[in-house]
Amino acid sequence: MDQSLSLQSVPAWFVVLPDTDAAGALAARALTFASRSLCHASGRPWIVGRWDPGTAVTGAHRDTRVVVIGEHAVTPPDAERAAAAVSGTASASALDRLAGRPGTFHLMATVAGRVRIQGGVVGLRRVFHAEATTPGGGPVSVASDRADVLAELVGAGLDERRIALEMLASGVPYPWHGGPLWRGVHAVPGGHRLTLDAGGRARTTRWWSPPDPVLPLAAGAAHLREALTEAVAVRTRGRGLVSSDLGGLDSTAVCCTAARGGAEVVAYTAAVHDEAGDDVYWAGRTVRALGGVEHHIVPAREVAMTFDGIDGLRDILDTPSILTVDRHRRMGIIERAAARGSGLHLTGLGGDELLAGTPARLHTLLLTHPFVALHAIRGYAAKYRWSRRAVLRRLLDRRSYDAWLGRLARDLTGPPAPVEEPLLDWAVPPRMPPWATPDAVLAARELLRAPRTPAGPRGRNRGEHRELAAMDGISQWVRHIGQMAAPLAIEVCAPYYDARVIEAALAVRPQERITPWRYKPLIVEAMRGIVPEASRTRSTKANATFEEEAGLRRHRRALLTLCEDSRLVRLGLADGKALHAWCRRALSAETESYLLHPTIACEVWLRSREMTPLPAADRKA
Repeated sequence: MDQSLSLQSVPAWFVVLPDTDAAGALAARALTFASRSLCHASGRPWIVGRWDPGTAVTGAHRDTRVVVIGEHAVTPPDAERAAAAVSGTASASALDRLAGRPGTFHLMATVAGRVRIQGGVVGLRRVFHAEATTPGGGPVSVASDRADVLAELVGAGLDERRIALEMLASGVPYPWHGGPLWRGVHAVPGGHRLTLDAGGRARTTRWWSPPDPVLPLAAGAAHLREALTEAVAVRTRGRGLVSSDLGGLDSTAVCCTAARGGAEVVAYTAAVHDEAGDDVYWAGRTVRALGGVEHHIVPAREVAMTFDGIDGLRDILDTPSILTVDRHRRMGIIERAAARGSGLHLTGLGGDELLAGTPARLHTLLLTHPFVALHAIRGYAAKYRWSRRAVLRRLLDRRSYDAWLGRLARDLTGPPAPVEEPLLDWAVPPRMPPWATPDAVLAARELLRAPRTPAGPRGRNRGEHRELAAMDGISQWVRHIGQMAAPLAIEVCAPYYDARVIEAALAVRPQERITPWRYKPLIVEAMRGIVPEASRTRSTKANATFEEEAGLRRHRRALLTLCEDSRLVRLGLADGKALHAWCRRALSAETESYLLHPTIACEVWLRSREMTPLPAADRKA
């Protein structure tokens, strides 16, 4: 495996170094592959890497430096004032105010030998850190926005046990989801900051917590409307043409908000092969009512099936991604948008977890509003055909998250949860696939039972945990799509992951935001006057079950190619014969085919790490 693969081949990355001579060797190595760098007041390298200068704003005052990189409306005077305030008071409050601005971005500051780095409140803007041994023999910590870049910089080895955990079907549980797969490389949790002291030692602290859900729907809708409008404007302001998905209700809200804000919007809708899919119909109604929006419909015959091209993907991602199986379908619209001239593409990803929420919120609501909770639970039970016995069992289950993880570790090879299992637990319990070797199962069990950081659940109760963990997971999709799209020179933006948008939604009373009686009532109310009435109250949502099952039949040969000389088999994590036999079967999309997705993601990711890096002359500046 080439140890300079990401440093040399990835178009966008940065590392953050402490203000100490001990980091000099790390800085020198990073500078070899970097196109940009910023220095501490001491003159030592501070931030080194490759980033679009249009996304970065810097400020300085005396020995204080502040940098913001990402999607934001921070101006140089804003950064200068923040630097002056921090320099003058030695307080982090000015930086906290800056971190609360609209957008999603990395915020970094260096003052008096201390360095602060933070990303977003969920998994879209990640921060990783690792400790390296210096030439003098002492340890020094360094941070980065990409785990692979950091691993290559410090010489960290691959952790096969973590790859075993990534094979879990139905999702890797918190806090491991999206975590680094190298020994000694650690992720900073969402809503936390990393501090490097003058000696290069790292410490993590919380800077964001979800709000208490106390607002009535009407007030929450007003806050959400304001927050989403500003989140979209931050990204579109000052640009010419921008593109947007126009499919379900969530992307429709984003697209209409951009159009109402005066942006020149090119909207894209992908038709699906399933005759029940109605995105094209609703998108047409929206565009006709809006006026002035250029609209492109991608015919179903031109939409890639699941598993298309999986034996030839060349994306360099820093973690495996289950988006791999749908890579060509997801990227088809973005590639068209880039060819049309868009430099920024808006997506509605994030809306489902935030706006529909999870019925698991009712597990806690039962203690404070029992009649309201029971009424909603009866509605969900009828809607999803939950059995009364299963519902009662879940409602009486008051296990802690630690106890839930303990049972998960014990039952890794048990039967999967039935499709009609009530959505009232900490998460759908993932399972190891049938082709996982005993060594893979043992490695996953050991990790799940080991002490972890952070030690508790993601949220204060099952519902909050489940929603925040889901946002962490899906925001990783956006991050991976961004990594796939970077060579096309187009940004992929998800306004629903702005801290202000998340706070506005989570502040609403769960019994009003999450209900079986209405489809996403919060966004429906928030979009009055923005989304045309012809489509604002749409209550349907397309799925890609047909694309999954047909794709398996059409691209079976590519699947079998991945089974040949499998890297997972080489590592002793997968049984090659069992995997090959599974790929030859006719599989149900809802109960069987999905088991393949994490394994394929790991296999493709391992192969991608072996690619020959581009020559230095071909690197994108």
